[in-house]
Amino acid sequence: MKENHLTEGSILKTLLLFAVPFLIANVLQSLYGAVDLFVVGKYCTAESVAAVSTGTQVTQIVTSLITGLTLGSTILIGQYMGSREYELVKQMIGTTLTVFAVVAVLLTVVMLGFERQLLTLLHTPEESFELTMQYVRICCLGNIFICGYNAISAVLRGYGDSTRPMIFVGIACAINIVLDFVFVKYCGMDVSGTALATVISQGISMIIAVIYLKRKKFIFDFKPASFRPVGSLAKRLAVVGIPISFQEMMVRISFLYLMTVMNSCGVYAAAVVGIGSKYDVFAMLSATSMANALAAITAQNMGAGKPERAKKSLWYGLGFALFVAFLFWTWAQWNPQSMIRVFADDENVVAAGVPFFRSCSYDYLMVAFVFCLNGYLNGRQKTVWTMVSCSAGALLFRIPMVYFFGKYFADDLGMLGKIAPIVSGIMACYTLVYVLYEGRSTRKASSVLKHG
Repeated sequence: MKENHLTEGSILKTLLLFAVPFLIANVLQSLYGAVDLFVVGKYCTAESVAAVSTGTQVTQIVTSLITGLTLGSTILIGQYMGSREYELVKQMIGTTLTVFAVVAVLLTVVMLGFERQLLTLLHTPEESFELTMQYVRICCLGNIFICGYNAISAVLRGYGDSTRPMIFVGIACAINIVLDFVFVKYCGMDVSGTALATVISQGISMIIAVIYLKRKKFIFDFKPASFRPVGSLAKRLAVVGIPISFQEMMVRISFLYLMTVMNSCGVYAAAVVGIGSKYDVFAMLSATSMANALAAITAQNMGAGKPERAKKSLWYGLGFALFVAFLFWTWAQWNPQSMIRVFADDENVVAAGVPFFRSCSYDYLMVAFVFCLNGYLNGRQKTVWTMVSCSAGALLFRIPMVYFFGKYFADDLGMLGKIAPIVSGIMACYTLVYVLYEGRSTRKASSVLKHG
């Protein structure tokens, strides 16, 4: 396969050529959960919608845990690609894939052992409890495929290739859509059918990816002997990746706490938050895609000794993310009813969701700043800062606000919807200050070294 370097040519062109396939892949990947919810909303009950909504929040724990390691792998492989250290690239790939296999097994054992306690802790509505259990259990059994697919995608993106991950996830998405309708509409499997469709589609996608890369003589040969972790590289992966995983976990826990409060408000409120979370994903895709693209681009450029090129990529990426987020914000302000009806026809769900959507949609704009700035910092391996930043946002701001608003405004979904944008706005401010200050300090240090 051809090497892909992100350190040469037009900055804007390089960023878009790398980020757009990333964006498309994330859109397709988000369709997994969205199609699940759409099909269940059309052919099942409100209890089933609530089950998929809550179950998705639980399975996102797995994604949160592995996100840090995947991004850590992308950053390190990107750095070695930028400095042309190809032997280290091979060793890092072998280390990544082996570590992820172990993580997948551990996550499966732990989540299957504590799923009932976790759903109880989340105040899952009694009407949808058993359905949620079915959804979570089946998805957990597919952790090996989730981890395997994400590991391969992380490797390719660090290598500078965002197109093939897009193709692989596109295949999985197409299979998932077909199986969703077959299992739910025609076989009557309810939420179990949606979970099974997701697991099968991701498994097929992972297998196709491995076969394709082997035939194309990728830099890593996928032979059993190559799946051997290098201690020093595993340590670097942990140092870079674990802070990102920790921050993702803190953010996820804070949102699970919000789900707990909303579940206490009844099945309609739970359904609204579930639907809102799907739109959060889509509305923020430009920001999340740019953040991950910036991490890879920044890593390669820092490895190649081009920090200014990395900084310019940040501002281009932020502008693009804000533009897309603004379109979704406009939709939510203008006609939130149409957004909700995509996933649910129940008028009670629609009525409950309107004030929530109008409030929480401001978060689409705020997270564009937070995600892009953090992506740039992660690419510079400032992952401890992003961990502290995101953990502070979750523990010091979001959770206390959810508690306060939940206690005094439990019946006002519009007020509860304001929590996310307020917290993201605070995080955006202090992260931007850090980036500007850190950049000025770096330039001053470089000037001192240059001029003595």
